Amino acid sequence: MSDATNNNPTFAAIIFDMDGLLVDSEVIWYKAEKELIESRGREYTEEVRENIIGKRLDEFMTYLHDHYQFTETVADLTEELIQRMLTLIANEVEARPGAQAMIDYVLENDIPHAIASSSSMRIIEATLKAHQWEAAFPIRCSADDDEHGKPAPDVYLRAAKRVGVDPTRCLALEDSPNGARAAVAAGMTCYAVPDLSHTTKAIMQTITPHVFDSLNDVLDQLTT
Repeated sequence: MSDATNNNPTFAAIIFDMDGLLVDSEVIWYKAEKELIESRGREYTEEVRENIIGKRLDEFMTYLHDHYQFTETVADLTEELIQRMLTLIANEVEARPGAQAMIDYVLENDIPHAIASSSSMRIIEATLKAHQWEAAFPIRCSADDDEHGKPAPDVYLRAAKRVGVDPTRCLALEDSPNGARAAVAAGMTCYAVPDLSHTTKAIMQTITPHVFDSLNDVLDQLTT
């Protein structure tokens, strides 16, 4: 069931978040982050996690570095976390309900589309490879390449530019509050499919009125 209110919307392009939206990877990120933190004798609390969900890797690792007063550099911690994730992605990250159908929809209807993710390009490429989506997403934007990560709009603005569509004519698909804030700040319509492992529908409804239970519901909204 959707809480969105408009019917039969049309968009010139669709911009996809990846982690938590196309793939159920936030729980895997949590596992990798928890292992990294607890291997150093620290406790990974929900309060700490809430401060980093949806943010760019270097930005949330800077937060963790400062919060826990780690002795390693942010760069070294970031690389360690990436390596932990690359090991887990191939076997433990599953597609979220409706992801394949949504991808098929944009391909079959020749809708310009791109990925706009907070993850590094190595993570994006490994995830797409694991799900055989490499050919489906030739345009991949990592917030690593922007001045500011989500919730700033930079990566969404760059994705719109790369697909050649004004941001106001783009639909952004997101699962996290920071990601939704970034899409809205870019001037896009944001359809949110909250990843309930880290947020709630109520929180997402404070950012966008278009909140759905799954990508299948999003597809229904776009096609009926």
